[in-house]
This record gives sequence, structure tokens and C-alpha cells, in this order.
Amino acid sequence: MNANRLELSRLFHRFGFGPKPGEFANALKVGLPATREKFFNPETKAVIADPDITDLGPFPLVNTQARADFTAAMKKQRRDLTLWWLDRMVLSEDVLKERMTWFWHGHWATSIGKVEYALPMFSQNRTLRENALGNFTKQARLMIMDGALQYWLDGGDNVAGSPNENLSREFMELFSLGVNRYTENDVKTVARALTGYRVQRSSGKVTFNAKTHDAQLLSFLGTSGSFDAVSTSDFLVSRDDCAQFIAERIWFRFISDTIALPAQSPIKDAFATRDISAAVKAAITGGYLSEPQYAMVKSPVEWFVAVCRGLNITPSKLKKPEFIISYLDKLGQVPFVPPNVGGWPSGEFWLTASSAQYRLQFAQALIQQADMSFLKSVQPSLRYAFLADHLGVPEFSLRSQRTLRDASADPARAFLLAVSTPEYIVNA
Repeated sequence: MNANRLELSRLFHRFGFGPKPGEFANALKVGLPATREKFFNPETKAVIADPDITDLGPFPLVNTQARADFTAAMKKQRRDLTLWWLDRMVLSEDVLKERMTWFWHGHWATSIGKVEYALPMFSQNRTLRENALGNFTKQARLMIMDGALQYWLDGGDNVAGSPNENLSREFMELFSLGVNRYTENDVKTVARALTGYRVQRSSGKVTFNAKTHDAQLLSFLGTSGSFDAVSTSDFLVSRDDCAQFIAERIWFRFISDTIALPAQSPIKDAFATRDISAAVKAAITGGYLSEPQYAMVKSPVEWFVAVCRGLNITPSKLKKPEFIISYLDKLGQVPFVPPNVGGWPSGEFWLTASSAQYRLQFAQALIQQADMSFLKSVQPSLRYAFLADHLGVPEFSLRSQRTLRDASADPARAFLLAVSTPEYIVNA
């Protein structure tokens, strides 16, 4: 396997959402350094209009017309929000920022299934995008005060004298430090530091009530003082365990979910100042993307977006685009609906017989609405090689090559089989 093709393929598929038509072939011409530079400094930025997400207010009384109208409006906002983000993933020129927004959504996993209202989720998404490649100290400060996250983890139920430990535990275990880097007593104490906050559910606005906040001297993880949410976040993020943990999460989601982060990793070193961009650049330039053993499976959303980019289609512009959400739900991954606070699984979890069938059906439905002239214009005997470049595949196996050659007379079928090959689904 050509190491340069492999590294470029992984750059496009792991730190973006796959190449748009012509991008991979052009990257092979201009080379890896120039392609990397474009990822960090895109030349143009597509303008994608924001969805109309408003504050719907409190739930009306049941069995009323107002409640029926409210439910319909809530459903529409959730649909529009999901399709808007899928559009951004497909159309964005600033693919690294969009991919990192997706990464942070899985990191600070918050589900609209509990939050229900679209506006707090929309606000959280903007926060993640604006800070996707910025400073993690700032991002964590904003997220610990984020209305959707606070509601998701019962922050509004956390009051002095009766602390709720959900946000405290998850902030340390899943967001900042990692497992076994704190004690149960630390969980209880940090919960006290996070008391006093209230969330307006429909808007996601967070307010502070000093009367329900525990302002006593608190001691945890070797420090003592009076803490609130922001100072607690700053302290936790400043710890060396945080640098190790975030480096591990970047490694796990972008390099390997089966092989552990090396003990001496430039990713952790680059994150010393909590600069997310520097840590991501270390992952990209650290030589890992050219190592064959670091294979990764595309999640359903990543696969879907890459297929859309390859077909040059916009999700929300398709006929009855609700079918997209339906198929993603069958595949087990819909934006804004992570299964739990730990986010989505990875790796072989996505490789089941049923998911293979759903992917085929899904791809067929997309191809039926796509303009396939880009492939029809290619000589049939050259189509499998063209598709390798078009889709950013390092190399099709001999078995896949034979399958694609057999289907070369039918452009739609050839494309369908290409995006269903192991080499496309698993970024080897």
C-alpha cells in the first residue's frame, strides 16, 4: 500500500468527512504538507444559513390545541436542527473545525432526547464549533455553564445541603480527568462546588442563586478553597491528568481505538497549554497516519457524510429528507442523540450484518437522487481506479477490485459497491 495515499486518505476521512470530488486527486498532486496546511487554513468558507430555532416556552397543557401546535413546532425544530448540521458537515470548507465540532459533541455527549428543546442544543453546538480548535480551558468553562449539559446532568437539581452528583462525576470522569483519577469523596465535594445553578429549560439560560450555593471551604484533589463552577473547571483542567486524558481521547477517536496512546506522545506535550489546535496538529503530523496498524471504522454519520460529499449532494435538499434521520437511527447514530453521557461506541460495534444491509439500502436511496454523470463519463474499465481517487480510498483489495470491475458497466452499482467495500468503511 502506498504510504502517501494512506496518510492522505486518513487525513481526509478522519480529520474531515471524506474528500469532495477532485480533492483527493488534487491532494496527490500538491502533496501532504500543502494538504495539511489547507486543513488548518481553508481558503474559502461556505456560508450555511442557521436554522430558525426559537424559544418555544413552557409546555402547554395536555389535550389542547396549543399543546398539539407546540409538539409539532418542537418536532420541526429538532428535524431542522439535525438536517442543518448534516448539511454543514457535507458542505463545509472548514472541515477540520466541523469534524472537531463532531468530536466535541461526542465528548460532551448531550442528548436532545432528555433536553427535548432544540434551542439549548443549538446553542451548545455553536459553543462547540466556536471553540473546537481553541483553548480547552475556555471551552470547559463554557461547557460547565452550558444549559443543555446542565439540564442533561441534573445541574438544576444540585443545591446546598442536598447535592446532586451527576454533573460532578461526569465532568471529572468523562470530560476532564478520566477514570480512576479521582475519589468518591472528590465527587461529593465537587458536587457541592457546583451547587446553586438553575436552567431555564426552553432557552438553556443558566443563572446562579447564591442562596442555594455551598460557599463553604472545600477540599478535593489536594486543593482547598471556595469554589464555583468556573473555578472548579479551571482547577480540574489545569491538572496533568487532564492533559493525559484529552490526549487519550484525541488518540482514541482519530488514531486508534484498539491500541493505547504511546507513553511518550507529542499529542500530550502539544496540549500543555491546553491548545486544542496544537494537540490535533500533533496527531496529524506525528507519523501515526502512515502506520497501517492504526485502522479505524467509520461511524454511521461519518460514512453517510462522506458518501454525500462523494455524490455532491446536500442532505436537506433531497426529496423527503426525513429518510436520512430514519436510516441513521437504524444504524444507531443520529446527531444530537448520543446513547448516553459516554457518547457513541466505536470500532467493530458498527460492523454487523444488519448495519451492512442498512448501509446498502441507505446508499441506494442516496444514489437514486444523485447526478451520476461524473462516473458515467469515465470509461468503464477505468471506473474502479477512478473511484479510489474520487472517494479517497488508499487501495481497494484484489477482491474489491474484481467486484468493482464486474459492476463497471453500471455506474450506480459501481458506486454503491465502492462505498460498501471494507476499504471504504474501515479506513485501513
